[in-house]
This record gives sequence, C-alpha cells and structure tokens, in this order.
Amino acid sequence: QVQLVESGGGSVQAGGSLRLSCVASGYPSVLKYMSWFRQDPGKEREGVAAAYFNSGQTYYVYADSAKGRFTISRVNAQNTVYLQMNGLKTEDTAMYYCAAGGSWFTSIETLLQSHTANYWGQGTQVTVSS
Repeated sequence: QVQLVESGGGSVQAGGSLRLSCVASGYPSVLKYMSWFRQDPGKEREGVAAAYFNSGQTYYVYADSAKGRFTISRVNAQNTVYLQMNGLKTEDTAMYYCAAGGSWFTSIETLLQSHTANYWGQGTQVTVSS
C-alpha cells in the first residue's frame, strides 16, 4: 500500500506562483510514475503533468494547459514529486491531486488519464484570483 500526501496549495493572484509537493510513503518502491491531476467542481478530473521513472531516467509529460508554465520534478531519495506552477491563471483554480501507479501503460501520455493511477492523495486546493 502507498500513501500520498500533498501540500503547498493556497490562494494567489493571477500571475503568481505556487509549488505543490507530494510525498509517497508505505511502499513507494513499487511506483513507476507519479502525476498531478486537478478538478474543479462540476468538471472532469484533468491530468496536468506526470513523471515516469525507469532505469535511472525520468521522463515527463504535460497537458497543453500546463506546458510552459508548470514544471514537474522528482526527488527520488525523498519519494517526493513537486509541481512548480508559474504564471497562474484564474482557470487554474481547482483541487489538485497527486496520483501514482506501478501498472503497465501504453504510452506516457496515458499517465494524464486518471484510470492509470493506482493511488491518490487527498488533494490540495489552489485558488487563483484576478
């Protein structure tokens, strides 16, 4: 079993920055990838960014809405993944969830689809005001 705990959410003005953190505990060695999703009430959960780690290399994928503004990074020794969010917009307002998994997947882009996640955190709220 793996537990994920997010932190770092908050309220910022448009154009500001936040850094989200997600720490994995339990049996993090079973994980092959960690991702960030977000969900606004009444909307579908959206994949934002994901990191896939294999043989000492880490590969990243981003949703179009995140490219150029968000950066996902991973510190293996700390079982932690970060999401640095710059240039925040009001439409980035959502609950942000950390997710992780160890299952086989067809392509790295599928890590932005929620069905690939085996484990979920409780979420951290990000609110961007104009």
